[in-house]
Amino acid sequence: MPIELKVPEVGESITEVMIGAWKKAEGDAVAVDDAIVEIESDKATVELPAPVAGSITKILKGSGERAVVGEVIGWLEPAGAGASTAPPAPVPAPVSAAPAAPQAGSPAPAAARVMPAAARVLGEAGVPAATVAGTGPGGRVTKSDAMQAVASRPAEAPQQRAAVAPAPAARATAAITAMTAPPAQARGSREERAVLISPIRQRIAERLVTAQHDAALLTTFNEVDMSSVMALRAKFKDTFQERHGVKLGFMSFFVRAAVEALRAVPQVNAEYREPHIVYRDYCDIGIAVGGGKGLVVPVLRNAETMSFAEIEQRIGDLARRAADNKVKLEELQGGTFTISNGGVYGSMLSTPIVNPPQSGILGLHAIQDRPMAVGGQVVIRPMMYLALTYDHRLVDGREAVTFLKRIKDTIEDPSRLMLEV
Repeated sequence: MPIELKVPEVGESITEVMIGAWKKAEGDAVAVDDAIVEIESDKATVELPAPVAGSITKILKGSGERAVVGEVIGWLEPAGAGASTAPPAPVPAPVSAAPAAPQAGSPAPAAARVMPAAARVLGEAGVPAATVAGTGPGGRVTKSDAMQAVASRPAEAPQQRAAVAPAPAARATAAITAMTAPPAQARGSREERAVLISPIRQRIAERLVTAQHDAALLTTFNEVDMSSVMALRAKFKDTFQERHGVKLGFMSFFVRAAVEALRAVPQVNAEYREPHIVYRDYCDIGIAVGGGKGLVVPVLRNAETMSFAEIEQRIGDLARRAADNKVKLEELQGGTFTISNGGVYGSMLSTPIVNPPQSGILGLHAIQDRPMAVGGQVVIRPMMYLALTYDHRLVDGREAVTFLKRIKDTIEDPSRLMLEV
């Protein structure tokens, strides 16, 4: 008896998802818990596992299509079962792409079973559809197959030019013509590609617009001398890694410094919930990391209780899973404050946007050697610009500056983290 593959529950209040990449095609064998297809929601990407061993007999929803929670998107035949008795879903008629005209004396290529979008791409590029291998359901050629085939075509060999040097008079005439002739029309590509917005990117866009519309956002800046932290890392990095199995990075220092600053200025850790301001005695700090589907912000719960090693281990684990779209939905929810490190991408200075309903976000930037006046002398120091964007509805300018100054003082004198002063 075939088993229905249904869209699972992916989070509270989520009713619609987008089908991501199918990891198995029709006819493929699967083992128990094998990932079959990615399900993309506005908060996270999850994988639908195979409930039993067997084979995929029918795919009803292709990549990029929308589906609702509980909807059947495919069929799985258990191993050892007989022929499927499920009513087959209607299969769209195959479309044949028009191949390029064959050369004289060569056989005409056979028509290929391709999807309409793929047929258009191949037809415009003059690529015979019969030469393209399909990875879609039933071996059909998808648009991505077509685009890959077009991109991987070998470039045509340039025509051989005569190696005879032109006469001096001809060279002079050619030079004058080149200087007086109008510039040649550029032959750059004018194509456009419309790509459906993923649910998570759509959600990011909505939240960022909401943050700017609903909150009174301001940004204040400072700079921090990273010499002490860098010296401390250099001194203890080998011992730290041997003992804890993870590198000692900068982020653990900033998380601990943020905890101390949030305790000193609790307004930055609060939430504007009209008609109240909600203050928190815990620090759930979100760390912005780049994921496979876009920027995600997994949360370090109760960061005030975590050691340097626990912070580094947790961040490393989250970053690896975010790159593979394996961060769980509950790990992205909540958070009372966020840290975003644009410096890893080379950002010199930026104004990060608050992640609502939070009231503050700390932006870190690239470390650069700069001349600084220290003790009446000019010295070269590794400096980083800091930015704090905050909600002015509950955080005043004095409190924002005090918070950022507390971060600066703690990083420039990391012994504060041990003495808690």
